Formats: sequence, C-alpha cells, structure tokens
Amino acid sequence: MKIVYVILALILTVFMLSCQKEVFIELPEPENKLVVEGWIEQDQYPVVSLTRNSPYFSAVDSSTLANLFILNAQVYVSDGTLTEQLTIDFSNAFLGIWPFVCYKGSLIKGEVGKSYYLTIYAEGDTITGVTTIPEPVVLDTVWWKPEPNTDDTLGYIWGIYNDDPLLKQYFRLFTLRKGRDLDWVPAFGSVYDDIFFNGIEFEFSIYRGVTALTDIEAIENDDELFAFKKGDTILLKIGSIDREHYDFWRTVEQEYFSGGNPFVFPVVIRHNVEGAIGVWGGYGASIYQVIAE
Repeated sequence: MKIVYVILALILTVFMLSCQKEVFIELPEPENKLVVEGWIEQDQYPVVSLTRNSPYFSAVDSSTLANLFILNAQVYVSDGTLTEQLTIDFSNAFLGIWPFVCYKGSLIKGEVGKSYYLTIYAEGDTITGVTTIPEPVVLDTVWWKPEPNTDDTLGYIWGIYNDDPLLKQYFRLFTLRKGRDLDWVPAFGSVYDDIFFNGIEFEFSIYRGVTALTDIEAIENDDELFAFKKGDTILLKIGSIDREHYDFWRTVEQEYFSGGNPFVFPVVIRHNVEGAIGVWGGYGASIYQVIAE
C-alpha cells in the first residue's frame, strides 16, 4: 500500500508541475512624482530632503540614488512669523553607503507647541505641508536587559512609561549606538499610538532597527539582528508626533512589513504634504542614554 501511495503522490506532483505556466507581467512606468522627507525637532533647525521617485525594479546604486536628488529647489519654512529659505547641504552626501543631500535651515529652530509651514518650489510644482511639535514624553526608567540563550551578550532596551489619560499621544522611536551607528536609526516597528495603554503604567521593549529593511543579505549576516550588544552605549530618542505625522509612518511601516505580499490588502500611504508624496513632520524629542551592562 505504501508503494501505491508513493506512486499516486508522484503522479500528482507531475500533474501539478505540468499545469504550471510562466506568467509575464508588464509593469507600467510610475507617474513622475516628487518625494519629500522633512522634519523639525525642538531646538534643532529644519531638514528637508527632496527627490524624484523611481520604478520599483530600477537599478539601485550610489550613482542612481545621487541622480534622484533635486538640487535646485526653493525650500521655505515658516513658523507663522519668520520665514527662511533653506540652503543645500552636502556635508552628508555620502554618509556610509547612502548618498544624502538635503536642505537645511539656520534661522528657525523648533519649539514645542508651535506649528511649522513648509513650501517648496521645484520643477514647476508647488509643495506645501504643515506640522506641529508636541510636548516630549518623560519615561520613568529605561534599561537594557539580556535575552536568554545569548550568554547574556544580546538584549533589548526596556522602559516604563506612565501615560497621561487626558492627552492623546503618538510616538516614533529611534536608537543610536555610539561609535557604531552613523546616525539615528528608527526602531524596528518605530511608531506607536497610546490607544493600547492610555492612562496606565506601561512597560515596553524596543527592538533595534536596521538601516535598510530591503537589504536582505545584510540582515541575514547580522549576528546582532534587532538586538543591542553587551557593552554598547545606546542613545534612545522618543519623538512625540502629531496624528498626521504618525499616519504617514504607520502606513509606510505596514507596507514594509507586508513585503509586497499580493494576498494582503494593499496599503495606502497617508502622505501629509500637498503637491508631492512624502512627509513633513515635527518631533518633540526626549533622549536617554542606556549602557548595556
């Protein structure tokens, strides 16, 4: 009987393979759009990156990425009283392996409770956006705790926060390992809504983010993936953000985590700028240092 089952299984396998058919899908070229990523943090000058979009399967290298940046735009930020034109900044043009050119301010600094208005004139388009800087949050305590089965060498950041029941809050989390990371890295699953812990004392853990979720080879070769190593000195930044800013990053992360799966509902990115795609967001930031020991 076992032989019969094996034969039937082989026949079924051959039948299924014979029914396979290669399907070729011609993807349409995307509509040309400008892409904004801008932010302003309390006590910091505004930063705005402006690029063109590109086809999903286009080549990705430093030359291609560098050509996406728009270098001749007029970028303005206003706090409702003062207005300044941001200037192009090349100081981080090749930060690590990622070319990054941006526009930076030198007059207006972010203040908690204020609104900030973005206006961009580029390639015949006008782009506008508005954001606010909410009150920063204050954690009760924050620490590093090793995970079991790692010889106490790898672990995550933990914290305790008492949420204000009268204040609706949204957050975005970043970490930076001193001497190891070149810049702030968004945590893995970086945005949160206090709907699930409104008005209570809440204990949470933070997973280390990676600089490029699409770099599969780098992720597979990372022995410390999502964790922090014993001996690391880590800075944790918790940025309070407004609802529109939160909705943008929430939908972007949903799209990342779906992995382009065709069997899930498509995600609509909630852009908060007009005339382009992208985000203009304010951060009310609080920063904590954690030593993994």
